[in-house]
Amino acid sequence: MPPAPAPAPGSPPAPIPSPPVPQSAPHTSQCPPRHAIRVRPQGGHDSPPAPAMPARDLLLLLLVVLSWAINFLTSALALREIPPFLFTALRFALLALPLAFFLKRPAPGQWPRLIAVCLCIGVLHFGLSFSALKAAGDLSSPAIVMQSYVPMTALLAWWLLGERFAWRTGAAIAISFCGVLVLGFDPMVLDHPLAVVLMLVSAAFLALGTVLMKGLRGLDMLSQQGWTALIAVTPLLAISLALEPGGVAALPGVSWVAWLGALYAAFVSSLLGHGLYYVLVQRHPVAQVTPWLLLAPVIAIGLGIAFWGDRPGPSLWVGGAMVLGGVLLIALRNLAKSRAR
Repeated sequence: MPPAPAPAPGSPPAPIPSPPVPQSAPHTSQCPPRHAIRVRPQGGHDSPPAPAMPARDLLLLLLVVLSWAINFLTSALALREIPPFLFTALRFALLALPLAFFLKRPAPGQWPRLIAVCLCIGVLHFGLSFSALKAAGDLSSPAIVMQSYVPMTALLAWWLLGERFAWRTGAAIAISFCGVLVLGFDPMVLDHPLAVVLMLVSAAFLALGTVLMKGLRGLDMLSQQGWTALIAVTPLLAISLALEPGGVAALPGVSWVAWLGALYAAFVSSLLGHGLYYVLVQRHPVAQVTPWLLLAPVIAIGLGIAFWGDRPGPSLWVGGAMVLGGVLLIALRNLAKSRAR
């Protein structure tokens, strides 16, 4: 559910650094980063609207969304047998194997920021999001609550970077947060309140990592994902040994379903899903891609109902619609501003 690492369970994508790629949450891992809204420059002429996305790229984008949505289900199955921080460490260890060949050294003076980003996103966001998924009795509420990182990113960018947003974006942020409160009254969610709290904290660390990532320079996406994987593995293992005793010793006895979940998270959700995502944002404005990513939690809800036994009540449907609606409004505001530049 963010990389840059691969966004969390269902993975909002990880934020994209400025330069070299024009960027935007996750998630992510996991809707992608740079959701904070920048002020439209004054003066000059408006550029023509971005061309429509061709059918081939639209199909690739739907493949990305599907890979992230399925990741909620496969990760939840794996977490029945593997503790969450250990599962996160396995995911990054597997991901680091192919990406180690593409690592580039960060620019001078970038190491402290890079390490901070890796700890916020790779360790705290992913570790807590998988903890939330394990604690939840459903797939629907974690998939929805994770999207709150989008308005959190806008607020942190305003607070830490001085980025401003219009009142419409402020209203969308308020709608999203009110939606989290509403879905919190659903009986399915009330049975596992800790899961919502953990996912909100996880989303906050993803938002903070996204804002910090804006200052990174000289790293392409493969290098950033690779460094995140390498740096995150050791602290994740240390946390697992401290908080999840017996987890490592039990690994030889876990089923093929659990190992398949770890392999899927590393190579399908992260390597394939995020790889295709970064290709698409190089071809098209990030604001044009972002709204489609909201299909991931919608599909995850459908998978939860079909395969996990989710039975969302009215509060979850209404609250979920408010959260996703607010996120969609933010994405559409970004799209409108990108077309107006």
